[in-house]
Amino acid sequence: MSLSIITTFKFFLFLVATLTFAKSHARELTNPKSLVLGLTYSSQSTIPTPKSATRVLDMTEPLKEVRDGYVISLNLGTPPQFIQVYLDTGSDLTWVPCGNLSFDCLDCNDYRNNKFATSFSPSRSSSSSRDSCSSSFCMDIHSSDNPFDPCTMSGCSLSTLVQSTCSRPCPSFAYTYGDGIVAGTLTRDILRVHASKPSSTQEITGFCFGCVGATYREPIGIAGFGKGPLSLPSQLGFLQKGFSHCFLPFRYANNPNISSPLIVGELAITSKDYLQFTPMLKSPMYPNFYYIGLEAITVGNTTPTQVPLNLRGFDSDGNGGMIIDSGTTYTHLPEPFYSQVVETLEAAITYPRATQVEERSGFSLCYRVPCQSNNILGADDLPPITFHFLKNASLTLPQGNSFYAMGAPSNSTVVKCLLFQSMDDEIDHHYGPAGVFGSFQQQNVEVVYDLDKERIGFQVADCAMTAVSS
Repeated sequence: MSLSIITTFKFFLFLVATLTFAKSHARELTNPKSLVLGLTYSSQSTIPTPKSATRVLDMTEPLKEVRDGYVISLNLGTPPQFIQVYLDTGSDLTWVPCGNLSFDCLDCNDYRNNKFATSFSPSRSSSSSRDSCSSSFCMDIHSSDNPFDPCTMSGCSLSTLVQSTCSRPCPSFAYTYGDGIVAGTLTRDILRVHASKPSSTQEITGFCFGCVGATYREPIGIAGFGKGPLSLPSQLGFLQKGFSHCFLPFRYANNPNISSPLIVGELAITSKDYLQFTPMLKSPMYPNFYYIGLEAITVGNTTPTQVPLNLRGFDSDGNGGMIIDSGTTYTHLPEPFYSQVVETLEAAITYPRATQVEERSGFSLCYRVPCQSNNILGADDLPPITFHFLKNASLTLPQGNSFYAMGAPSNSTVVKCLLFQSMDDEIDHHYGPAGVFGSFQQQNVEVVYDLDKERIGFQVADCAMTAVSS
């Protein structure tokens, strides 16, 4: 599930012709102190703060690694329904599939038998209600001047929303991603979270999320952790604090006995000065994304490869910068910089190329690497890759975060491929962000989003050990 910024024309056609919803704005407090969540890999009116949120000091939930991301279980409704969704720092809306039989996902055949694909049934929750057309969340999800927007078509125009004079339920919305679309309605219900100080379960009343009945290439729901008003940390009042995560490696995928912690609130950012921090950049085009500036990439002991200016900051139109995104699996770099990094790696690696695997997988560099006793985790001399961010913050990727074993060993060798991709594979790198720092490169790294000081910190860590101690 790679999430990106640009809504393509073919997705708009699909939305109008197939889902019969118009294109909507995409991606876009009292102060509880902290919250720890668990991750699994695989109008002029003010924003309402849930009444119960003021009692939550720290919140912790487990994250599980699955397939191509990390999922968190949401405890919604009365009686509780547990819905597993992706953690996504690259979007705001939290949404869940609604209706066990009525939920329809097109082009999702690979997920038909996925045990994580759970659905929410609002009719089975006594506390569920449709969001109002006059709420600030409804205005945010429909913040588009498109004349075909469902809100405008139903008679609740943006001007009506701003004046809070619309008495109808919030009209159906459409929310777009780089490779998919979801359509549904805004719903309110109770969200239960695990507070860590003191250890207890707290009820967050009036939590607003998308109840989605139809999607394209989006089979599993999403917990939006962006900076917009609809995001989960924003609704719980944590946007002025921060959050942190430590992603387990892929080899723990679907392991029921271990999960990586997601910590939200003051606990996530307290006593973290041992990390290397880089400033959180502000994009005038996409203010809800988490942007960082990249200065260079070093391969082994070679001279650092200097990045183009668009990876360090923004142009006059707000394009450029690098977003850090848990919803994008692999790191994406713009051309020709991506090719320069690939060429530097080619010159430094002497192992035989696995060209057939490259053709089949689409990755640029694959090598047949010796492994002792068929241990794919054994040491090899593939050069380490270091990212140099603004303000002298450097991160040398842990072993396994750049080249990954594509299958089981054979004859004491294993094929490993570089899991970076070019931005040109998906979008025009001249529009929107110039690069993406993906979740695969964040494995075994403690990542801290310090929203209070507007910075992001990195520290290589044993996330399995962290999970056990948590």
